[in-house]
Amino acid sequence: MAIIGKMKAYRIKVEGVVQGVGFRPFVYRLARELGLNGIVYNVGAAVVIEVEGGEERLQAFVRRLKAEAPVLSDIQRIDFSEQPVLLYPDFQIRESHTKSGEDVYIAPDVSVCQDCRRELYDPDNPRYLYPFINCTNCGPRFTIIKALPYDRVHTTMNDFAMCRDCYEEYTDPKDRRYHAQPISCYQCGPSLRLLDADGVPTADADPVAAARDLLAAGKILAVKGIGGYHLMCDARNGTAVERIRQRKLRDRKPFALMVKDVQTADSLCYLSPQEREVLASPRRPIVLLRRREDTDLPEAIAPGNPYLGVMLAYTPLHLLLFEGGRGDETRLEVLVATSGNRSDLPIFYKDDEAFVGLRDIADFFLTHNREIYIRADDSVTRVFRGKEYLVRRSRGYVPLPIQCPAAGSLTASGTPVPQVLACGGQMKNTFCLNRGEHFYLSQYIGDLDDWETYQTYLESIGHFQRMLESRPQVLAYDLHPDYLSTRYALEQDIPVKIAVQHHHAHIASCMAENNLTEPVLGVAFDGTGYGEDGHLWGGEFFAGSYSGFVRKGHLAYLPMPGGEAAVREPWRMALGLLAGTGVAWETIEGQPGVRVGELMLFEDITGERPAMVKAMLAKGVNTPLTSGAGRLFDAVSALLGIVRKATYEGEPAIALEYAADREADGSYGFAFEGSDDCFAVSFRPMVRQILDDLAAAVRPGIIAARFHRTVAAVIEAGCRRMREATGLNKVVLSGGVFQNMLLLEMAVSGLENAGFQVFTHSRVPANDGGIALGQALIALARMQNGAEPPMNDVRK
Repeated sequence: MAIIGKMKAYRIKVEGVVQGVGFRPFVYRLARELGLNGIVYNVGAAVVIEVEGGEERLQAFVRRLKAEAPVLSDIQRIDFSEQPVLLYPDFQIRESHTKSGEDVYIAPDVSVCQDCRRELYDPDNPRYLYPFINCTNCGPRFTIIKALPYDRVHTTMNDFAMCRDCYEEYTDPKDRRYHAQPISCYQCGPSLRLLDADGVPTADADPVAAARDLLAAGKILAVKGIGGYHLMCDARNGTAVERIRQRKLRDRKPFALMVKDVQTADSLCYLSPQEREVLASPRRPIVLLRRREDTDLPEAIAPGNPYLGVMLAYTPLHLLLFEGGRGDETRLEVLVATSGNRSDLPIFYKDDEAFVGLRDIADFFLTHNREIYIRADDSVTRVFRGKEYLVRRSRGYVPLPIQCPAAGSLTASGTPVPQVLACGGQMKNTFCLNRGEHFYLSQYIGDLDDWETYQTYLESIGHFQRMLESRPQVLAYDLHPDYLSTRYALEQDIPVKIAVQHHHAHIASCMAENNLTEPVLGVAFDGTGYGEDGHLWGGEFFAGSYSGFVRKGHLAYLPMPGGEAAVREPWRMALGLLAGTGVAWETIEGQPGVRVGELMLFEDITGERPAMVKAMLAKGVNTPLTSGAGRLFDAVSALLGIVRKATYEGEPAIALEYAADREADGSYGFAFEGSDDCFAVSFRPMVRQILDDLAAAVRPGIIAARFHRTVAAVIEAGCRRMREATGLNKVVLSGGVFQNMLLLEMAVSGLENAGFQVFTHSRVPANDGGIALGQALIALARMQNGAEPPMNDVRK
């Protein structure tokens, strides 16, 4: 410590999301306010402050540094030490210093802030109605970054030279736009164009006003946003909604809605305080909200669905589509804002590809000349028990890392955590890279079934590796040999490759985000994952930890006639359920459907198809065995006549949840079979009871509720059996089936009442969008241990 008079000097290092969020200007203003001298600069991903002055003022500076930090910052760590007094004459912001090997924090794309929103509608402001207004507190980040450090030259805004006025703001530490890399204005920034479906620009002087009028007239617009294109129409225009559904070949999957403000969302849906907070957060995700009964929106927006996916307008352009500032323009209240893609393909983000791919869907294109470097679809979330429960983690969340201190415990003491590339799965793909204990999940990629999505996957891996300066030492991938992510992994020139079973990764991902290191009980319920015995798993009970899981139980295997065809046509799965639980059924020549005793089922299934399925089941042809809970939900949904042909992934199970009568009581029976080492849950009693209820004309909603209660009881009973065998009491729930809020609430309540400590997802999706995180942690543990643990390591 050096003292000159009463002066002291500190060196402070701040780590976290502190770059590109106005942190250095904040430090500058705070130091000037307190009369302190020194410097502040970026080093690697951190901010370093050298500050000197009186002790009381220094203490106030340190105290306020975290308490008053910019809203977009996320301070992970502050280290400070005393140093010699250097007698700085004032306080200055110095140039950045690059430094390899440190953690990287990149701010995600952020919704327009209140200050910019106020300026947007201020007629006296030079950026009045400017559709690209932004500052250090808002605007694009991740989607325009080409490389690090985050300076304008490394973004797509480098195509636009700043005018004198913007440059003065950019270089003034006292200004809100100091080092705001996307800064621009009418004189120097991007510009809008409105084009027809043939790509011909319209003659409109004000593209936004013209676009607003077109939306009000029932037209469909492709609108370029931050991470890609949206397809938009007036949500109150039923004809326009039907047209966009027909053109996009999207039969029943719900559309997302965009509204101008929380008040409009509140008029459409019920909002809890937590839902209101998530909806209005700077991330601006799509939030799944229960719709009000008196909502007058067309049924075609979300057919048969009591929930609406709602997001607030998050760019200045979005705001201007709802309302201009001149007082006499057309005003809109609610817009359909679905991903600008063709069904099941990735969102378009390159202009030329969007013009080709969307010209048969959109009537007009509202686009601009600011390049999107990396695509990012909207994030989707909801609230469970007062906490956010992510469904799709993408724009607004990525590329912020998930901090996993558990990773440090999986490596030898004193050695750095190895760099891992976890390749994710086939459906809802994301991948994961790490720097130390910070794990970077990619944006939502999608299903790797088509060439376009796979190319996005490859491009995104390359982009993340460049940003993070990542050189993976180990590669983790799914056990399924036919996943494209697995094939990619096996083609890479990385010597250490570790295959991770799908459902082990599900449990590990939930453990990681909850910072669990000790052995747990895990319940992984989803549709399909390749099992270690070669069958399709998905209704699994485990005990173990990152280093190894023991399969302690599962739902009894059922035949899946037609394989993937049974997913698209769940009536097939229902017939497999009957056959797998010993229920005899017959086809009647010349008549549709099947007969179970005196009960007729599936009378809308015509032709020889039921007979064909019966032959497949008898011969075992193209009939894999599955323990998947998702397939069980599909089967019951079809059995009750709720959904017999799926128009989108997960539809039968989703509809079954929404059909359930929350006031109904009762449940069905089940039985434990198998061995003490690994039980199998038989639903023979349940299926016969469901058939009895159908014969007695019990309403499908009551049967659906009893079924949910039965599955929740199975989860509790299975965990009780595992606790007796292992002594473990912490239960982790993961897998896409746990996106069913009715089942999740029943399961958590039942387990808690039985004395278990229950852990669920929040920051990472329960579905396959989160498994890459689990793959990474398991790979680290297996690198450390060198082999799987003995199969009895978690038993008493």
